[in-house]
Amino acid sequence: MKRVAVLISGNGSNLQSLIDHIESGDLNAEIAVVVSNDPDAHGLQRASRAGIPTEVITLGEVADDGGNRTAYNIELAGLVSGYEPDLVVLAGWMLILSDDFLRHFGDNIINLHPALPGVFPGTNAISRAHAAFHRGEIKHTGVMVHRVTAEVDAGRVIASEPVPIFHGESVADLEERIHMVEHNLIVAAVDMVLRAEPSD
Repeated sequence: MKRVAVLISGNGSNLQSLIDHIESGDLNAEIAVVVSNDPDAHGLQRASRAGIPTEVITLGEVADDGGNRTAYNIELAGLVSGYEPDLVVLAGWMLILSDDFLRHFGDNIINLHPALPGVFPGTNAISRAHAAFHRGEIKHTGVMVHRVTAEVDAGRVIASEPVPIFHGESVADLEERIHMVEHNLIVAAVDMVLRAEPSD
């Protein structure tokens, strides 16, 4: 069975979707570890309830030991590598990963991003799309899962799905609908990637 490492920074609702689909047998994978850069991330509790090992590694801890962002990426890579994942999934991970991390896993890192390819890379994508819609610049937004490269949210797209934006809805309303799409798309993308990889 393929092993997946999931990196999170917050609530972990997409992690929960992966857990649920694995437990139901719809996704043939094992979550080897859940790693967070925030010790208070609710996703850590979700992982613990499911019996999944968890790790926390913060920028502050590395900095306290005299390290910088490069040292953080190297230490994170070593931590994740120790669980021997076939795939690393960024599901709400809010730190940019450098080549010091990426080179350890090659093409086997994917990221979930709440926007369509080529638009609204980086943070606050949902609120930026909401504002652009009300300026008349776009008619919809979306969600994508892509391979991770050094350029933020610019790697090869694995799966994407448009999400309409409605007049009068709040950013919170749009965010809730986007999360519903994310929960299905992340599972479909992980399944797609793992099925494409040769078995041991």
